[in-house]
Amino acid sequence: MQKAVIRHSKGLHARVAAMVVQKSHELQEKYGATLYFQIRSHEPVLANSLIPIVALRVKVGDEISVSGKGPMASTAVAEMVEFLESDFLISDSETISKVDNVLQNNAFTAELVFNSMANGLVVTDENDIITVFNPSAEKIMAIKADKAIGKNVCEVIPHTRLHIVSKTMVPELGSRQVIEKAVIITNRTPLVVDGQSKGAVAIFEDISSLENVTGELREVKELKERLHLILESVQDGICVVDKKGIITYVNPAYTRITQTPAAKLIGRNIAHISPLGARSKALLTGKPVLGSISRKANGQTIVANVNPIVIDNEVAGVVSVVKNMSEVQAIVDKLNEVTARAEYLEQELRRAKKPSLAFNKFVGRSGIVLDALAIAAKAAEGHSTVLIRGESGTGKELVAEGIHFASPRARGPFIRVNCAAIPTSLLESELFGHEKGAFTGAVKRKLGSFELADKGTIFLDEIGDLEKSVQAKLLRVLQKKEFQRVGGEGTISVDVRIIAATNRDLEKMVAGDEFREDLYYRLNIIPIVLPPLWQRKEDIPLLVEHFLRSICAEQNKKLRGIKPDALEVLIKYRWPGNVRELANIMERMITLAEGPYIGIDDLPIYLRQELYAAVEEPGAFVSSDTVLPWEAYERIIIENSLRKYGTFNRAAKALGLTHKTVATKARKYGLEKMTTWEKV
Repeated sequence: MQKAVIRHSKGLHARVAAMVVQKSHELQEKYGATLYFQIRSHEPVLANSLIPIVALRVKVGDEISVSGKGPMASTAVAEMVEFLESDFLISDSETISKVDNVLQNNAFTAELVFNSMANGLVVTDENDIITVFNPSAEKIMAIKADKAIGKNVCEVIPHTRLHIVSKTMVPELGSRQVIEKAVIITNRTPLVVDGQSKGAVAIFEDISSLENVTGELREVKELKERLHLILESVQDGICVVDKKGIITYVNPAYTRITQTPAAKLIGRNIAHISPLGARSKALLTGKPVLGSISRKANGQTIVANVNPIVIDNEVAGVVSVVKNMSEVQAIVDKLNEVTARAEYLEQELRRAKKPSLAFNKFVGRSGIVLDALAIAAKAAEGHSTVLIRGESGTGKELVAEGIHFASPRARGPFIRVNCAAIPTSLLESELFGHEKGAFTGAVKRKLGSFELADKGTIFLDEIGDLEKSVQAKLLRVLQKKEFQRVGGEGTISVDVRIIAATNRDLEKMVAGDEFREDLYYRLNIIPIVLPPLWQRKEDIPLLVEHFLRSICAEQNKKLRGIKPDALEVLIKYRWPGNVRELANIMERMITLAEGPYIGIDDLPIYLRQELYAAVEEPGAFVSSDTVLPWEAYERIIIENSLRKYGTFNRAAKALGLTHKTVATKARKYGLEKMTTWEKV
């Protein structure tokens, strides 16, 4: 390696560099040596390549290291050093021609490179005149080269900054701009020679398609994130297997259902885990496997739907979606419960709206009524069992409803069960529910009244009519707050307050072994006795006014009231059917009334003075000279027979009628359960 100091005043400018390249070619042919130049810390460059030599920017006084390779490299290096330190004067035309060829060839190469560039290229000189405008610039900017070259860049390209970059000699890199519908990214660089600006160059690229792809990639990424979030959030277990049988993905629900961490599943081959399973079968056959049920080692029963992933008619893997059967059963049970509650609430919507005050529905201001309601209001504050006693039609259900809505359980359900209205064979199922298949006709699980009343109150009306077998099961609910459905094995716990009601003499029934003594004491914690209507006759005017107002509103009738003599008859009547009988008679009179007031003539015949005198004493009958409507006689006959024989069945046999006929007539005249009323 030898060193040479450049003495030419302009250094190795283009023409001098071309002379050096030509000299290098000659020395290579002469000595078979390849020469290299190196300046300062730059990498060595070939001495026979013009552009790399020009790029070295060698100035006068710079020192160049010359090295060579080949058999006579040292000789070639010495001649090149001598040539570099000369004044580069060429006199013969042949050498000049060769130098010009080098310049021309390299100029052609640069032009070819510029024209082949995918990026737009615009070059200006120190006067901001465009000197280069390549085809890509034409395409991107929609300006022909012949309309641009030789003109000021500010005239050709609106809002250009090339003249600013040329003036400030500060490059601007990565500038984004929009031209028409194209998005352009531009690098602007000044051309600086000897510390002076000789123009500027702009290289720019249309990145519209790149931005579109970026937008699509962003959308794909967002879609992927959404899908991943969905898979991570669903409650069904999802397992993805590739075409080799390797598990590539499981969601959290799958690990929860199988009770296996994802780390122990991902990467494993299903051929080793379950070679005969649904996933292996679907992967092998390329067909879905639906409803596959398997029992895992942890005791879980799982149902799976496995579908193949088919791409270009080839199976690329499978997706398995699994459910825990116990969870499915829990959902079914919950659905049954909700359905049962919905059916009950649908029935409740038909009932009267809940009063604003808990006991507002119970009409009465007599002292005996206020005493009973005071006990009821006090009982509502606690959770103890309440036993409401009184004749049929005295309002036991209204008091029970008032206790519920005045209690802390007011937001819970209020379930009514009439123990006398349900056949004994069905009563146990009605109270405690039954499992599917427990008996003929049990086509599905049914929730009982106790289960429906959970967190609320259950009202057991006519509790004295319960069979002793059902009494025993009811006692267990009272003691332990738990029961079993008919045909079921599991024990169900409930939080229910019990309010019972009866019109029978439970003490006498206990003595006669008809009612369990232990159940009686469990029920009779807070007894409330409702008086019959004949014991609170001062409430009759209030009840008459109440029924007059409510029934007229229902029937859209405008009666002004009831005449004093008619009201007097109602007050003196004995009312064996109590408030229910009064309500029925008021509805009949209001419906048939023609004048603005209800009078004596609107009362049923048997309520008039003659009937009152005839039936004032128990067991009496009308005199032979009194002629009454048939209904009056029929009522007296039914009443006397029930008073004497005590039950519908025995009264029917004595009268030569059917049980159904006597029961219907008794309900018609408000006489049902009148013998038990006499015994209470």
